[in-house]
Amino acid sequence: MILIPRWIIAEGRTKDVKAMNEPQIQFLNRALAGYSQVVEVRGGRTLYISGQIAVDSSGNLVGSGDFNAQVKQVFANLKARLDESGASFNDVVKLNFYLVDADNLQIVRDIRDTYVNRKNPPASTLVVVKQLVRPDLLVEVDAIAVAKD
Repeated sequence: MILIPRWIIAEGRTKDVKAMNEPQIQFLNRALAGYSQVVEVRGGRTLYISGQIAVDSSGNLVGSGDFNAQVKQVFANLKARLDESGASFNDVVKLNFYLVDADNLQIVRDIRDTYVNRKNPPASTLVVVKQLVRPDLLVEVDAIAVAKD
């Protein structure tokens, strides 16, 4: 009979648990507009990033009346939140967009595509709203990311 110390058994279990907690992400049914219809996630650490708006680190509005500048600031803010969490845009599985004017959708897509993984793009929702939290804001974006534990 062979006796195996408990710490070796426990170590093996720990490794198995860690392997199970590594995120397993599948991007399914990619749409032509640059998003995935379905993203399946198993394991990992889920990050819910609040709606980011076009303000700088001091809380000052960036791009008053300039949709392009506001979208760029929003994505810079999303990147900063991901960086703070030890994640990147490659970990983003869902983006929600809130626009006051749907005619600006192509601008959003063009800027989004400079940040997200275009091979495996996140799932996406777009909502046109009458107004955001401040009347001078033109766009807001929130995100869900799944990163390693």
